[in-house]
Amino acid sequence: MVSRRSFLWSSSALALGAVPVSRTLGRVAPGISQPDPLAGMIVVNALGFLDEPYGPRPSGPPAIVSATALAAAKASGLTAINSTLPGGDDFETAVRAIGRYDAFIRANANDLLKVMTTEDIRRAKAEKKVGLIFGFQNATMVGDKADRVDVFADLGMRCIQLTYNVRNQLGSGAMDTADQGLTPLGRDIVARLNAKRVMVDLSHSNRQICLDAARASTAPISINHTGCRALSDVPRNKTDEELKLVAERGGFVGIYFMMFLARGREATADDVVAHIKHAIKVCGEDHVGIGTDYGIVDLGDMDGVRAYWGDFVRRRLEARTASTGEDPKVLPFAQGLTGPNQFRALARALDKSGVGARVTEKVLGLNYVRFAKEIWGA
Repeated sequence: MVSRRSFLWSSSALALGAVPVSRTLGRVAPGISQPDPLAGMIVVNALGFLDEPYGPRPSGPPAIVSATALAAAKASGLTAINSTLPGGDDFETAVRAIGRYDAFIRANANDLLKVMTTEDIRRAKAEKKVGLIFGFQNATMVGDKADRVDVFADLGMRCIQLTYNVRNQLGSGAMDTADQGLTPLGRDIVARLNAKRVMVDLSHSNRQICLDAARASTAPISINHTGCRALSDVPRNKTDEELKLVAERGGFVGIYFMMFLARGREATADDVVAHIKHAIKVCGEDHVGIGTDYGIVDLGDMDGVRAYWGDFVRRRLEARTASTGEDPKVLPFAQGLTGPNQFRALARALDKSGVGARVTEKVLGLNYVRFAKEIWGA
C-alpha cells in the first residue's frame, strides 16, 4: 500500500535511527504579527505532520523530524501533534518504528516530548516543547491478533485508526464501494483499544464502519481529520449522521485543511472555516477541533512542490490507495493556511467569521484535550 507515510519514508529517516536535530534550526516564516492570537493557548493538531509529506524534504541531515520543521513547529504556537508513525502492514516494522521515534525524542529532549497523558500536553506548553502523540493511520499491523493492541499501547501508542482508504481485516475504508461495516475482529480490536485506553480513530473509514464503531465502543471515538460531506460530497468527508453520532457519544471531530473541502480546486481558509462552523452546528462547540493532515514548514519552491505532489498522486492512483479528490494538478493545501503561521491565520479567520475567542480556543486545542482525558484517563 502506498500510504502517505510509507511514501515519505521510502528513502528517509526510518533506516537512520535517532539522528539528533541540528542546533542550528532552520528558517521560519517572518512577519508574525503582534499581539499573538495564540498567546497562552494550547494548540493541538489532531493529525498532521511537521515536515511536509506532499513536498520535497528540506535540505540538511536526514532525520525523523528535520531541523527546519522543528523550528517551524516551535515558532508556530503548536503545543502537540498526533504524528503518524510508519507502521505499514507488518507488526515488527511498526514496533521498530516506535523504538526509533522514542530514540529520536530522547536525542532531542530539549525540544520534543512524548505524549502519554493530557498532563504531558500541558507540560509541553509550559516547557515550550512540541509534544508528539504516537498514532497509526491503519490497523493492518495488528493482523488477526487483538492482543497486539496491548503491545502497541504499552509502547505508547495513543491513537489507532481502524482503516485507511481500502478495506482491511476490520472493515471498509473510505474508498471501498461495498461499505462493509465493522467485522467481528474489528469489534474485538475496538474492545481492546477501549480496555487499553487508546483512541479509536475513524478517519478514512467508510460510513457503516464509522457508525458501527461509534456504537460498539464503550469510550468516545474520534474522526481526527475529515471534512463535512454536506459541504463537499467526497468519500473522505463525513456525513452529518456520522458527525452527530460521534459527538452524541462524547467524541471528537478534527477538520482538515485539505483539498477535499472544495471539489476541483484548492481549498481556502474560508473553506476551512465553513467546515468548522458546519461541524460545530452539527456536533456542538465542545466536539470540534483541527487535524490539518499536512506539514508546518514553509512550502518554498512551488515548482518542486507541484512536481512532488503530482508524482505522489500518480503513484497512489496506480496503487489504488488514493481518495476521490486527489488530483495531481490541484495542490492539497488550503490557501492562506500553510507554513508556521497557519494556526495564527486560522485563529484570525475564525474571529473574522464571528466565532468568538472562547470557541476558537476550544477548536484549536481544548476540545482535543477534553476528549483525550476521557480516553487516556489523565
